[in-house]
Amino acid sequence: MQDTRFNSRALLGIALRRGGQAGAVALLVGTLSFFMMRWLPGDFAYRIAAGRYGYDLVSAEAAEAVRRELGLDAPWYTALADWWLQLLRFDLGESLVTGHRIIDEVAHQLGHTLSLAFAAIALSVVIALPLGIAAGLRPRGWADRLGEGAAIALRAFPPFLLGLLLVIAAANLSDAIPAAGHGEAGNLLLPALTLALGLAAASSRVARESVARVVASDYYAFALTKGLSPRLALWRHGVRNAALPVIAYLGVQLAFVIEGVVILETLFAWPGIGHALVHAVFWRDVPMIQGTCLMLGLCFVLLNAAVDLACLLLDPRRRRGT
Repeated sequence: MQDTRFNSRALLGIALRRGGQAGAVALLVGTLSFFMMRWLPGDFAYRIAAGRYGYDLVSAEAAEAVRRELGLDAPWYTALADWWLQLLRFDLGESLVTGHRIIDEVAHQLGHTLSLAFAAIALSVVIALPLGIAAGLRPRGWADRLGEGAAIALRAFPPFLLGLLLVIAAANLSDAIPAAGHGEAGNLLLPALTLALGLAAASSRVARESVARVVASDYYAFALTKGLSPRLALWRHGVRNAALPVIAYLGVQLAFVIEGVVILETLFAWPGIGHALVHAVFWRDVPMIQGTCLMLGLCFVLLNAAVDLACLLLDPRRRRGT
């Protein structure tokens, strides 16, 4: 009964804290993206008309018609207030270029982005955990030094450069792996691997430090005196303690995933939310930009909430409030 009460209190704290963060993210991200787009040079009406009709068919008359239709000459505070009111009604509005409901387009694009992000995170865990555990079991051994060198090398590569190198390698060395595009399972491999290598470089070192801390603990030494092998002692007595920092760091890694996704979706022609954001910026589609940035920010908050819940389940001290 006592555990249940503390569980409920902890869950309520997570819900209130992350709910407040979600509201702040929605307000700040949408407002900042609105002003950033207003500060960009160029004629909004002409860019939107070009997005609708193409640069070959757009004219000054078409741009003026778009300006009158969308009320682009209205004061900025009127447009911002209208968007805030729409947000309070949970309505993201319509695209200025396509006329489609933004919530429908974002939902479609977000599905592709989440599939790429989850594939990258899963692949990074598969790469990082064995390397981190092997390095942590024998600090300063050959596995530790090799993993440290590999992590430094991978973190030195920006995601777009690493992705470009993988595209060139796939295009020249193998016909079995598609270099870009979507629609087939193989199209997911290269963008997911590009993100996963950068994630695994940092996650493996976090896993190494966590495992090394467990190996140096008294309870691990006592498990060895009972006759358990090092790996069995780690599995029975150290996995949960070692997992907490790794899981928490995966939440931090979401910022890296979001940053990489916006660039890599364009590089690999992946039809996700980052690819849509690039086109929306080019066509000055302000409601679409606000909607996509808002969803990216809310994804960050939701993943951090999921990390909080996972740590709460793994660590009994948090459930008891100690």
